[in-house]
Amino acid sequence: MSGAIKRLAALAIMAAALPCALAAQPSGKQIIGDVSRIVAPAGVQENFKLHINGIDQWVYTRGQDRKNPVLLFLHGGPASPSAPTMWMYQRPLEEYFTVVNYDQRGAGKTYLDNSPDTVRPTLNIAQFVDDSVKIAEQVSKRYGKRKVILVGHSWGTVVGMRAALARPDLFHAYVGIGQVISMLDNEKVSFDFALAQARKENNPQALKELASIAPYPGDTPITRERIVIERNWAQQYGGLAAYRSDFAYYFDAPLLSPEYDEAATKAIDQGSLLTLERVLNEWLQVDFKPVRRFPIPVVMFMGRHDYTTPSEPTAAWLAKVKAPYKRAVWFENSSHLVQFEEPGKTLVSLLEYVRPLAKD
Repeated sequence: MSGAIKRLAALAIMAAALPCALAAQPSGKQIIGDVSRIVAPAGVQENFKLHINGIDQWVYTRGQDRKNPVLLFLHGGPASPSAPTMWMYQRPLEEYFTVVNYDQRGAGKTYLDNSPDTVRPTLNIAQFVDDSVKIAEQVSKRYGKRKVILVGHSWGTVVGMRAALARPDLFHAYVGIGQVISMLDNEKVSFDFALAQARKENNPQALKELASIAPYPGDTPITRERIVIERNWAQQYGGLAAYRSDFAYYFDAPLLSPEYDEAATKAIDQGSLLTLERVLNEWLQVDFKPVRRFPIPVVMFMGRHDYTTPSEPTAAWLAKVKAPYKRAVWFENSSHLVQFEEPGKTLVSLLEYVRPLAKD
């Protein structure tokens, strides 16, 4: 082939490729959505609404094989939905579990689809627990399972523990991640940690702000403003994400979520404000220390550096409680965001300690 012919052939190839190059490039969330799409013939990937206790609640189900056990995940917050962040860690779990997430009342897309004035009076722990029970019943039926595995994270552990205690017949096992045992104990441990770190670093701003709420929690009412000061410094010192003072990666993750558009992402903060004002006082009174017997197998995933919901009270409770099966799993390089910080160990731990308990 002559040089002229070769040049003409190259130009023809470039011209053919030009329309592709000029075409609109997919967004990050489109790419993530395509990569994570469930294509296995026996798999399931569906988003839908369930009408639960008077309102529509958004449900997200993903799994490679419908024969796998169902794992129902209760997100934290209050009103911090897991659906827009599950793309960060969940895909490997879906090979071994059918994973069900849902936006709790007042959270995310559920917040958008219901009037705040209708939802506001219903925002109490008992209502969240009853919602979770009814969703467990419906997803069990939908996917042909006798029971599901119940997993709670942070605020979701309050709902999850109460659901397991109320309806043990629905659940193979309960897994707590960032478990709340006693809110007052947690607040004290978190404050003491933040103060010790501030003294160690001789941080005048931190010392001044922490002194302004001391003694903490003390006998003074625990207001949202006092909590913000304590949490701010505990988390600045790695109490939310281990070894990090900046955790924007977690809060920015919904921007890339295939499940959430801009309105749903904005609704996260709106729902959080709505919910926290209603449940804060009740939440601060949560105390599971009197629970001496747990009716189903219980596994606790505990971040060694967690000072958002400190692990010490959880480990102490677990050591004393009587249960058909119990296991403490420590995540040495995690704080509060265990499944994001050590996703590999999360998967292995669920496979080793939890999946064998799911016998339909």
